Amino acid sequence: MRTEAQAVVIGGGVIGCSILYHLTKLGWRDVVLLERDELTSGSTWHAAANIHGLHDSANISRLQHYTMTLYKALEEETGQSCGVFQPGSLYLAQTENRVHQLKLQAAKARLYGMNFHEISRDEAERLHPLVDFDGIRSIMWEPDGGNVDPSGVTNAYAVGARQRGAEIHRFTPVTGTEQRPDGRWTVRTPKGDITTEWVINAAGLWGREVAALAGLEMPLQPTEHQYFVTETIAEIAALDRRLPSVADRDGEYYMRQEGKGLLIGAYERDMRFWAENGTPLDFAHDLFPDDLERIEENLLRAMARVPVAAQAGVKRVINGPMIWSPDSNVLLGPVPERAGYFMCGGIIPGFSQSAGMGLMVAQWIIEGEMHYDMFPWDLARFGLWANNRAFVKARVRDVYSHRFAIHFPNEERAAGRPLRRRPVYEVQKAMGAVFGMTYGWEHPLWFAGKPGVVDGNGFTRQNWWAPVGDECRMLRERAGIIDISNFAKYRCSGPGAEDWLNAVFANRMPRAVGRSCLTPLIGKRGGVAGDFTVTRVGEQDFWVIGSGMAERYHQRFFNQVPLPEGTVFTSLTDSICGFNVAGPMARQLLQGLTGTSLANDDFPFMRSQRIEVAGIEALALRVSFTGDLGWEVHCRSEDQAALYRALLAAGEALGAGPVGSRALMSLRIEKGYGSWSREYSPEYWPQEVGLERLCKMDKPFLNRDALADTLARAPRERLVLLHLDEADTATSNADATGGEPVFKDGRGIGKVTSGGYGHSVGMSLALAHVKDAAPGDEVEVMVLGTPHRARILDRPPFDPEGRRLRG
Repeated sequence: MRTEAQAVVIGGGVIGCSILYHLTKLGWRDVVLLERDELTSGSTWHAAANIHGLHDSANISRLQHYTMTLYKALEEETGQSCGVFQPGSLYLAQTENRVHQLKLQAAKARLYGMNFHEISRDEAERLHPLVDFDGIRSIMWEPDGGNVDPSGVTNAYAVGARQRGAEIHRFTPVTGTEQRPDGRWTVRTPKGDITTEWVINAAGLWGREVAALAGLEMPLQPTEHQYFVTETIAEIAALDRRLPSVADRDGEYYMRQEGKGLLIGAYERDMRFWAENGTPLDFAHDLFPDDLERIEENLLRAMARVPVAAQAGVKRVINGPMIWSPDSNVLLGPVPERAGYFMCGGIIPGFSQSAGMGLMVAQWIIEGEMHYDMFPWDLARFGLWANNRAFVKARVRDVYSHRFAIHFPNEERAAGRPLRRRPVYEVQKAMGAVFGMTYGWEHPLWFAGKPGVVDGNGFTRQNWWAPVGDECRMLRERAGIIDISNFAKYRCSGPGAEDWLNAVFANRMPRAVGRSCLTPLIGKRGGVAGDFTVTRVGEQDFWVIGSGMAERYHQRFFNQVPLPEGTVFTSLTDSICGFNVAGPMARQLLQGLTGTSLANDDFPFMRSQRIEVAGIEALALRVSFTGDLGWEVHCRSEDQAALYRALLAAGEALGAGPVGSRALMSLRIEKGYGSWSREYSPEYWPQEVGLERLCKMDKPFLNRDALADTLARAPRERLVLLHLDEADTATSNADATGGEPVFKDGRGIGKVTSGGYGHSVGMSLALAHVKDAAPGDEVEVMVLGTPHRARILDRPPFDPEGRRLRG
């Protein structure tokens, strides 16, 4: 066994072996995989191993498509069978919302060149004559869908990795992972120690236990999961071909052919946790006792859909463990608090995602960044707050029991909440605030006017559409008060603060006290990893404000630049709260609460001052994400409630009041403002999103050389603002929300990143990345998966000259 390696993968399931394979495929040879038992032990060996390409996330769809197409190539490369069956998959829609979801996925498939399209009932009956299609509104066909052999796939990855020089050691448990003073890791085993640059935790069911060896806690929880295989069914045995699988997610089961029978599985509402206090170390190729009664309701729906299943005997039952994250997505990425420690845990559709996941891990470790924006998989989407066990269990219960439920645009799930609350939470709740959660924090989405109103969910305009419109018009006509406490806030102070910030960010830091700047953060490949506002509040003192959901994500970038001696960089997000007071009467509202002159000459745009508001010390910034006249007012958390009461009282006399984050999103789209994780991500270059002027190439900063390379290239796409035809959106009662493909003359040219109704301008709007198109061009946006006419605007519809913002 090697005593030194570039990377050590812990865990010999399908994901660990895929990671090892892809590390070697990208050129690393000194890599080792350690498995405590036999390969496939844990949850891999008993997986149903279905494969499908489409997902609500376009990038996850692309990775699942890569996975599906790799298996046969992997067989040819290694000579190891993957047991690939691809008779296709039928996707059934029983509800209008499911029709919308599947049609949107079909539109995305068309954009990305994937094979997924609607078929007639006659064609579906020819493909699967045993299905009763009564009550089905729409049927989609994925010709490449199917299943694989779990053991075959895992061993094919292992063979491919070994062929390129990797080592695999079975029956070699890891007993310790210790970080050395030089930053490398010592991985301890009974067979000897390995020193490595990277520890990769792909331990599956034991991911929590392996993480604990490094002093880490992961928000993961195993559950039981059941499926069964029937005895031979005569009607299947009589066929000379394999039947396609059936994805009837409204029925909450899955079904495919297995041998000459059927495999049927379910995610039941009456779910069961397992190993709440730790996965047993002696567990391997084990199963739990059968408990089919628990999934009886799901099975009855399956048998009603395929009646021959009701007459078949049960050949075997698989009741085995799976391990879940709080949102059912993988926890992927380097742990920001432990350099050289990479986590990959909580994978559910492992055989649909194994190759894509392995590729992303290898790209991140070897190249420093993935080629796709995979923030929905990034473990940094959860902070350490997510390790609350009650929260983890509540969320896992919810995602398991609603595994096949539609995840709607703007959906907020209530399980495990509230978790983190600001001092004004109860006040806002009493005012009728309907809350969302960002990075664990509760924040108002909109105000219903009375407590207890539940957020509507769907693809069409919901119960909050009209109230959000009222909030938007109130702010544009008078003023609004927006809680922005969930923004990430940092302070950098000390003799090297300016130099450090200049070494991190692309823009030049403000040189005068009281001035602010906007600046991108550049990713490893020259894309936009973040956008920030930096304000100089003292000679050696700066405030930095960024995306709240990305606070832990951005920590990785900040960690890359050593702080000068005597300089401190710290998060203020927990201790500081804030409100954006915006609208044409914002100055009047605030001026009555402070002795500081807010006149334009005394307090111009992009300036800051420490002021008193209603006797409360605050930092006021003359900026506004609404694109309107406004200030951000930040105070200590313990002063938030008093400040809020004062602002609301002052606003009441002017006809102003509270405004939620959904209105803020509408208002910023009216100005064409981009937002991180939507318009800005490491996938997009500054010149594609209009941020290149903020990149000062005459100074060094993080990833400057990569940016120089991208700036030398022509933009691949450009960020544009679209005006959707009112007749089309009125007919569908829907706006673009994000992810919808954009077509021009029948050809895919891009996708929507954000969308919504611009209530103060009376327009349905969308921001989109497109190619080969210019202002004035007519395009089609696939809202609900159907064409909606749209025109590319040459300027934002609200205050295009910025007179209100600077007035």
